[in-house]
Amino acid sequence: MVLHKKQNNHLRLKRIYEEAEPEDGYRILVDRLWPRGISKQKAAIDEWMKEIAPSPELRKWFGHEPGRFAGFTSSYIKELEEDPERGRLAAKIDELVLEQVVTLVYGAKDPVHNHANVLLEWLVSR
Repeated sequence: MVLHKKQNNHLRLKRIYEEAEPEDGYRILVDRLWPRGISKQKAAIDEWMKEIAPSPELRKWFGHEPGRFAGFTSSYIKELEEDPERGRLAAKIDELVLEQVVTLVYGAKDPVHNHANVLLEWLVSR
């Protein structure tokens, strides 16, 4: 689990296949597609923000290829910064973090080369 301090509270990152814990606080699924093999009960998700995920076109282009991660990162950040809906969802996450622990939950197998890491770093750096 990755942990970052943001405005005196915590913003965390966790793979959905890891056990949900009370310390996770408010759990937000940040994938566009529901992760395979996970029931809604086991996921223990408080909110599903599929609209904050990369566009289907960008996700398909990236294909979880580490060699494309730099290009993917810049394209995804551009989507995050230019899309009003993604901006609204990011602002909601910022508000939630002020009040409680928030864990961004994702399904990707690679813990480094995935959109949730890009999203977390972008949220923290703003």
